[in-house]
Amino acid sequence: MIPRTTRAQWRAAWSLAPYVWQYKGRVLAAFGLLVLAKLANVSVPLALKEIVDHLQAPDTALFLPLLFIVLYGGLRFGNTAFTELRDSIFARVLQRAMRGVIFDVFRHLHQQSLRFHLERRTGGLASDIERGARSIRFLINFSLFNIGPTLLEILMVAGVLFAKYDPWFGGITLATLAVYIAFTVLVTNWRLEFRRAMNETDAAANARAVDGLLNYETVKYFNNEDYEAARLKEALKRAEDAAVKSEVSLALLNVGQAAIIAVGVTAMMWLAALGVAEKRMTIGDLVLVNAYLIQLFIPLNFLGTVYREIRNALTDMEKLFGLLNRQPEILDAPDAKPLVVSRGEVRFEDVSFAYDPRRPILQGVSFVIPSGRKVAVVGASGAGKSTLARLLFRFYDVTGGRILIDGQDIRSVTQKSLRAAIGMVPQDTVLFNDTLYHNIAYGRPEASREEVLAAARAAHLDRFVATLPEGYETRVGERGLKLSGGEKQRVAIARAILKNPPILVFDEATSSLDSSTEQAILAELKRISEDRTTLVIAHRLSTVVDADEILVLEAGRIVERGRHAELLALQGRYAELWRLQLREKVKAEAAVVGDSLPSSVPA
Repeated sequence: MIPRTTRAQWRAAWSLAPYVWQYKGRVLAAFGLLVLAKLANVSVPLALKEIVDHLQAPDTALFLPLLFIVLYGGLRFGNTAFTELRDSIFARVLQRAMRGVIFDVFRHLHQQSLRFHLERRTGGLASDIERGARSIRFLINFSLFNIGPTLLEILMVAGVLFAKYDPWFGGITLATLAVYIAFTVLVTNWRLEFRRAMNETDAAANARAVDGLLNYETVKYFNNEDYEAARLKEALKRAEDAAVKSEVSLALLNVGQAAIIAVGVTAMMWLAALGVAEKRMTIGDLVLVNAYLIQLFIPLNFLGTVYREIRNALTDMEKLFGLLNRQPEILDAPDAKPLVVSRGEVRFEDVSFAYDPRRPILQGVSFVIPSGRKVAVVGASGAGKSTLARLLFRFYDVTGGRILIDGQDIRSVTQKSLRAAIGMVPQDTVLFNDTLYHNIAYGRPEASREEVLAAARAAHLDRFVATLPEGYETRVGERGLKLSGGEKQRVAIARAILKNPPILVFDEATSSLDSSTEQAILAELKRISEDRTTLVIAHRLSTVVDADEILVLEAGRIVERGRHAELLALQGRYAELWRLQLREKVKAEAAVVGDSLPSSVPA
């Protein structure tokens, strides 16, 4: 019975076949050259035998040994030439197959749900992809051009020995091969658990290191450098222990393989020496057998190493193809059609949702954002405000009710067309480690430079960019860490302006801006949201007083709704939040005035 993990590994290897076979012309040509190379290599000892036997004969003309010497050299050259030509032809197949797998994995990871990316560890995922890419190269190269050719050569040599000499020669060759392969397979399979443990602990240590570096500022804020170093040291210790076990088991495998080869070589040479002593074999025959032993058992020893590495590569590649075979949580319906936006009306009908069934987030939420109107959602942290935006983008599917755009259930349309119709300014803007221009143009990569610069001006970025020595070509650093929170948020606003969608979502879009900049940005947001359907998720109530309708969300339910003045008149939850924020604003302004007074003047 084949273990489940082994079956999964060989399924992963078989998944690689279509990437290689799409270049079948080159593959077949490479195999043809491989066979020619092995025929030349197997013929070399035969030519060597003839040279030795003709040189021993006293009446042999000199041209015959010379003829076989030329043939010997030609066969040696042919073996090398065919092998190199094979590698040259197959090189493009290898590179394109590897590139194709990595490209598909990258695309597939972008198709995964938000839940997958929130739960993953970046360092561990990057490590799995890197090792998987290396394993693809190794597996294709060595399985096709080392294990297969070596086995083919052994069978050719055994055939020659069976045909020309005592059957014991061929029998010992095949018996040694069988015992060697059986021992290598059994011990290598036993070692796999050590290799897998080494990979997992290594990935965990790598993830720990990357996580600490990504959160560099947090580590500094809390003076936890020693704490992070201790956590990494513990992870590295586990990786070290797993690696030592792997190396010890490897040493055991190497000793066993060497013993098997030593027994086979000794038996073959003893038979050949006995044959020469009894005049049944010539010195040339002894040389031929010795040459075959060298040709066979040195590659056979290497074959054991290759097999071990192939099993290791299968372990690594299993994780890579595991990523590729992981089914996305959110899929387009089989009959999904592109979203058609005519008016841009958004409707939430009795929407319920929970990230975890034990903890509901939204419960029976219903509201409509008419075409060209602005609806704001306010409430305390954790009320479920940002979840509304995630559901509208279909990062998750609702667990109850439905969301409609112009009467179309968003689950019945393609995700690509849905997200093309919505512009987003998130609360936490993450930028690519690229230029400022690239990050703005990301909203619509095909936009002209004039359109990108116009979007930057509309987001009030132009004055800031004018102060930068490299202007729009300034690199923003990992996750945009070289920019302030307000500067990153203005980049996000510029992206949304550039995208120019019929539906806009602002999730705390001005939370990182100072008061003066906020007013300018609010005026610009009001301008760009005119005649667009707009959902505003806000903490600062002052930013949504002009909304056509304000929804107050609490514990996943809408507890109040209406315009700003209407909600204040109700003297309910909204009015309470409004009074609380006014008091905070007065305190903040008083603190600023107090700090600005001279020390001799009482505050």
